[in-house]
Amino acid sequence: MGIDTEREIEANLQIGPTDTGMVRIYVEADDVEIPMDFAPDDADEIAEEITAAANRARGMKPRRR
Repeated sequence: MGIDTEREIEANLQIGPTDTGMVRIYVEADDVEIPMDFAPDDADEIAEEITAAANRARGMKPRRR
């Protein structure tokens, strides 16, 4: 599976600050829980990457299923 392979997986995504000043991205799916903590500057870079990917996706034609 690559980053551009679509999958039918449901997951819960939560993002927020921790009590130690980090930014946590928390993913929960089925029996898997993945907490990922980032320094605020790293979280800013991740947000920029997400925004850039969203902008690129807007320029693509939708795939037919």
